Amino acid sequence: MSSPSQSNSSSLPFLLMGIPGLEDLHIWFSVPFCFVYIMTLLGNSTVLLAVRLDKNLHQPMYYFISMLAVIDLIFSTAVVPKMLGVFWLGSREIVFEACFIQMFFIHTFTAVESGVLLAMSFDRYVAICKPLRYTTILTSTRTIQIGLLSLARGAAVMTPLMCLLTSLPYCKTRVIPHSYCEHMAVVELACADPSVSDLYSVVMATLLVGTDSVFITFSYGMILRSVLRLPSREARLKALSTCGSHISIILLFYVGGLLSMYLQMFSFGLAPHTQVLVADFYLTVPPMLNPIIYGIKMKQIRGGVFRLLEKLAGLRFLHDY
Repeated sequence: MSSPSQSNSSSLPFLLMGIPGLEDLHIWFSVPFCFVYIMTLLGNSTVLLAVRLDKNLHQPMYYFISMLAVIDLIFSTAVVPKMLGVFWLGSREIVFEACFIQMFFIHTFTAVESGVLLAMSFDRYVAICKPLRYTTILTSTRTIQIGLLSLARGAAVMTPLMCLLTSLPYCKTRVIPHSYCEHMAVVELACADPSVSDLYSVVMATLLVGTDSVFITFSYGMILRSVLRLPSREARLKALSTCGSHISIILLFYVGGLLSMYLQMFSFGLAPHTQVLVADFYLTVPPMLNPIIYGIKMKQIRGGVFRLLEKLAGLRFLHDY
């Protein structure tokens, strides 16, 4: 059991360092992060509005894209406002409970996004390999149920980890050498053995990411086999183009996540500020890029956005007159 002094110290707030060693440049780093956050809000909100208002986009594939847009908004909002507070105002203090709530949102919605990416690969598999059964297999109700199941899975996996982490006594320094409450940086401040929470996080991350990535790879393997059997070159290109945006998002998510995780676990001789910047960019840049990738790769999303802008322009014109 922890001593009273340890229990009392555990309830004290943490202090976020920002970018270690580059504190004098915080104001300059805030500019790109602020720009990325604004573009994330605009891009993902536009995708959500386009899917919501355009009946042509009321299909399972675009519902999954909407789920990714919501996840991206939650990701960014959980991290960037506090990060900008550190950079702009020197508001380094974060309440003990708020720190773990932020951590919970980051890791939960990482798991949720992995589940949604798996669902999107299944959606493309059914659409290309079993097109005649698509509308019966993936109904709107079933699509929503898959999204809720991904959310429940992420929360169910992360809740025990948060219980393990919050039960640890934090009686070392209160300074977190990071821009947000990064899991490994916070655990290093514990003055008790965190091996149980470490083992749990590694096992669950491996199971989630490993299982999802295996099924995603299998789905796209089956898709590729079916596409190569199509007689028309135009049909093959069309089928591959519909999967291009999904594959881009998957690679960005998994490759970026693995890079960020391994750099946090093993320094590889890199400076601390490099490790922090990689983690910061992983949580902030992909949410901005996702709607851009949709817009470039998928003409249906582009068309929906253009129709939305035309509606807004028409309403503005009528309002002016």
